[in-house]
Amino acid sequence: MKLELRGITKRFGALVANDSVDLVVEPGQIHCLLGENGAGKSTLMNVLYGLYQPDGGEILLDDKAVRFSGPGQAMAAGIGMVHQHFMLIPVFTVAENVVLGHEPIKRGGFLDLAAARKRVREISDRFGFDVDPDAIVGDLPVGVQQRVEIIKALMGDAQILVFDEPTAVLTPQETDELMVIMKQLRDAGKAIVFITHKLREVREAADKITVMRLGKIVGTAKPTDSAEAMATLMVGRAVELDVNKTPAKPGPSVLTVQNLTVWDHHGSKLVDDVSFEIHAGEILVVAGVQGNGQTELTEAILGTQQHISGSIRLAGTELVGQSVRHRLDEGLGFVPEDRTEDGLVADFTIAENLMLNRSDREPFAKNGVLQLGFLKDFAQTKIKQFDVRSQGIATKAGQLSGGNQQKVVLARELARDLTLLVASQPTRGLDVGSIEFVHEQIVAARDAGTPVLIVATELDEATQLGDRIAVMYRGKIVGIVPPNTDRSTLGKMMAGISA
Repeated sequence: MKLELRGITKRFGALVANDSVDLVVEPGQIHCLLGENGAGKSTLMNVLYGLYQPDGGEILLDDKAVRFSGPGQAMAAGIGMVHQHFMLIPVFTVAENVVLGHEPIKRGGFLDLAAARKRVREISDRFGFDVDPDAIVGDLPVGVQQRVEIIKALMGDAQILVFDEPTAVLTPQETDELMVIMKQLRDAGKAIVFITHKLREVREAADKITVMRLGKIVGTAKPTDSAEAMATLMVGRAVELDVNKTPAKPGPSVLTVQNLTVWDHHGSKLVDDVSFEIHAGEILVVAGVQGNGQTELTEAILGTQQHISGSIRLAGTELVGQSVRHRLDEGLGFVPEDRTEDGLVADFTIAENLMLNRSDREPFAKNGVLQLGFLKDFAQTKIKQFDVRSQGIATKAGQLSGGNQQKVVLARELARDLTLLVASQPTRGLDVGSIEFVHEQIVAARDAGTPVLIVATELDEATQLGDRIAVMYRGKIVGIVPPNTDRSTLGKMMAGISA
């Protein structure tokens, strides 16, 4: 089935998320929609899937105009969506999940699970998915859960499949397996739309590449084009994709973590007996698929995790049992995973956000009085130094783009004399240009002698940025390896297999 989008426009108030977008996807083709977060890719596919109604333009299937009022109509027309965040119920079986919403009913009004199991086996065998229809979804590895999502889309005999950032929660091996599956579906005559911002995956899987920027189609690329050429189209200017840094010159140990364990409120271990150290002038990257304890590890260092045991010593000072304020006063700089929720106050100005953790002390305050003149000069210096694109220091943080919000957080944390910098996914959701800038700032901090702990879920970022890489799996550190460790070994470690 051929898909054509003509002049699709979608507005959210004053924001034009899709601006007269034209796109053609042919059967037997993997058509990659490449662009930065916020470029309008997912919005466009949500229009196709009936989740949003377009403000202009039309959708054609095999040259016939269609209009969907919801996903049910899109699915009935042969369109399937594999979402970034799985739409599965963990306590249900595979068969129960894939028929949810369109359950087969046998005589007497009972659910025909036998028919569902049979259909799951047929699809699984046809594409080599190796999925047991009676398996409980919550017990399956993430990569297999994604296959269940694909089976769910294929149950309705979907001819057009949309994969929306499908590799976000996969190990490198699972990502490679997904690429094989997408090619099998293409070879079976399906039209595949592959939404991503990851250049390596585009070059691996795509037959055709369309690039979006700021809601518009800005060009096309070929899989044989260089990553630099694609990045330039995505951002609109030349960018440096490789992290430019000299070999580390580690000094003495500054952070020592010993036998650290973190429990949740139910008593389950989130971080399990973790020990490591970081030296002055080096970057230790904690790598792994998201959800394996990395976030809780950084929060334990900051002091926002309550149920912990073990030792965290910063420059000889024990942090366990100390307040967050005490840890900040000891020189801990912290860039949180979610900048909007934990890093900024959206209704505060840029200037106010830049002094959040020091607003009650000199030089920002003197004898309890805020020094507005100093704050103004400080904020103006920082927005220039960190290239924060705004209307000025009085702009509210919530009005900034994601990249500029992250620059404000970094500017605030790096403006202090740091003993340690902890940054959890510091480039999450940023465009290529902003990523380049953030990497430069982190490397500069390292070169100035600051030890740095980074949480990274992107393997390329981990290997380029790290001087050493600690891989976490289910709360444990599987191993700590050099950054030149091959991708296959790192992928196995991310799946829990020791190097």
